[in-house]
Amino acid sequence: MIGFLLISIYLYIMPTKTKKLYNKLFQEEDETNKEFAKLLSKNTKTLPKIGELIEGKVISSSNSEVLVDVNGLTVGVVRGYELQDESGETKDIKPGDIISATVIDLDNEKNQVELSFRATGHKKAWGKLSEYAKDKTVVDAVVTEANKGGLMVKVGGVRGFLPVSQLSSEHYPRVEGGSKTKILERLQELIGKTLKVEILDAVEEEEKLIVSEKETVKEEQEKIVSKYKVGDIVKGKISGVVSFGAFVEFDDGLEGLIHISEIAWKRIDDPNEYLKVGDIVTAKIIDINDSKISLSMKQLDKDPWKNVEEKYKVGQKVKGKILKTNPFGAFVELDKEIHGLAHISELSKGIVRDINEVVEIGKTYDFKIVSIDAKNHRLGLSIKALYEDEKKAKKSLDTSKEDEIEKKVEKPKKEIDKKEK
Repeated sequence: MIGFLLISIYLYIMPTKTKKLYNKLFQEEDETNKEFAKLLSKNTKTLPKIGELIEGKVISSSNSEVLVDVNGLTVGVVRGYELQDESGETKDIKPGDIISATVIDLDNEKNQVELSFRATGHKKAWGKLSEYAKDKTVVDAVVTEANKGGLMVKVGGVRGFLPVSQLSSEHYPRVEGGSKTKILERLQELIGKTLKVEILDAVEEEEKLIVSEKETVKEEQEKIVSKYKVGDIVKGKISGVVSFGAFVEFDDGLEGLIHISEIAWKRIDDPNEYLKVGDIVTAKIIDINDSKISLSMKQLDKDPWKNVEEKYKVGQKVKGKILKTNPFGAFVELDKEIHGLAHISELSKGIVRDINEVVEIGKTYDFKIVSIDAKNHRLGLSIKALYEDEKKAKKSLDTSKEDEIEKKVEKPKKEIDKKEK
């Protein structure tokens, strides 16, 4: 304080020329200090914050940990679970490489900054997947697991799901009888293989990744499909038979489905009884939806139901063979093309608790036709109606006999009355 006071007095009494020189020196020093402070503020390095994404130079790298120089201020370490990188960018790092990592702790037991490749890679990987989905980019997916619904895959380092319905025709599991166990076995054969897929859905928040193999060939298939129209007749080979129908391959890998209801006009419960893999068939295209083609074999034949009412009449008594039973009734074959249904309530005059107690598959029974719906290919049958007809006939017969007896009794009575008169 005293020193400052003496300097002030000295400056006050010193000559003007000398005073100007001192003022200039003080001003230059002040400007120098400001420039230095400015430069210092630009180059001052501070420790990062938790959650911050930083860049650093790799000091050393091993399978268990990676040491990183953090801004020349401290050493960061990536170890254990945090070494996992879904983006794959840190797979082959070496000393001297510049890497990105996320700060997860500022001071561990060795006074190091804890870093994570996992958190950084996770965000980068999902960012890429979103771009792939938007651009419809074809990427590699490695099959890691299989279940009855589809395949678990890895795209880069991210786990995803490939549904059975999104497999290409080459890998779709066509299993005779539709056995779920056999379907799973077919899917398991794909484990370890790399498939070309497109991203259908990528939601980082839910960690939901859905991919499709079928989409990768969709454009090519649509070009081939564009050559066809509904009503065209095609010839091809049965490539697969499943519980709901059969697949037909034609025209360089193009494939269509013959639904079980389109195989024949008659009722078919198991396509395997009618078609086998390798069979050559002719079918009609009945629908085209995107690249999906629906085929029909039965529409190449005459519909027997068009003239059904010329052959069968409501009220007619017919013989029919039991083809199949279920809890609500029995399916009955009247001839090779026309099948009918007898509801469980129509199989006996009493209450039926177990359908197999009143009818047997393969046996032939007498039925009465109770309804015909040619448009919807339905024909109703009844055994109970025959009992009711018998009962009515018997009652009618009994009534006729009573009337006859009454007439016989009435006639002598009238003759006696006449004689008395």
